[in-house]
Amino acid sequence: MNSAVIVAGGTGERLGLEGGKQLALIAGHPVLYFALAAFAACESIDEIVVVVHPDRIAEYTATAVDPLVSPKIRAVVGGGMTRQESVLAGLAAISAHADVIIVHDGARPLITPALIARAVRKLLDDDSADGVVVGHPSYDTLKQTDADGVVRLTLDRDVIWAAQTPQAFRADALRAAYDAAGREGFSGTDDASLVERNGGSVRMIAGPRDNIKLTVPEDVALIEGLLAARTEDGARE
Repeated sequence: MNSAVIVAGGTGERLGLEGGKQLALIAGHPVLYFALAAFAACESIDEIVVVVHPDRIAEYTATAVDPLVSPKIRAVVGGGMTRQESVLAGLAAISAHADVIIVHDGARPLITPALIARAVRKLLDDDSADGVVVGHPSYDTLKQTDADGVVRLTLDRDVIWAAQTPQAFRADALRAAYDAAGREGFSGTDDASLVERNGGSVRMIAGPRDNIKLTVPEDVALIEGLLAARTEDGARE
């Protein structure tokens, strides 16, 4: 069984939207709706658990979940104070029989069913991998600075990737990594960092650069434009 945890518990502070950025309207729907629609349409996904702000479960359910009418959605649960706590809440709600767990940010609405399926297939085809992360190689020169902004090191961009979601994992590896992080008080910036820290092997696969995360106000117009372009391309086909 392949289970997905869609994390949508952010506060949206940088976006300036009360209630969470996943409720921001894009082309008439909340941002979260598009991410959920892609997972619901993906044949590689068997069940979906949505993690939202604990005070807004009813609102998220009514506006972003119920309109999909998807039997794959197993539950909508409240998250924690951090993303890591929210993913942990999602892990507690998915089936105990899950073989693969895919974690995705609800604020990345441009994800496609094809990309989700490719990440799952890459994981299942590589017996040595505990996880697969979608991202893209760095195209910019990256600088490491000190607290005053003084450049101390120019990083080798040939070995640097920008990690995104979805991130697909073997269920036992992800659960073990979260258990270890909880026991040891470790906080990671993404799910793969927990698996890596716990000795797991994680692979990167290249995804499109437009798989962006809604973070600041100017992202809204960009995402709307990209969605509109997809619709036009589909109409031409």
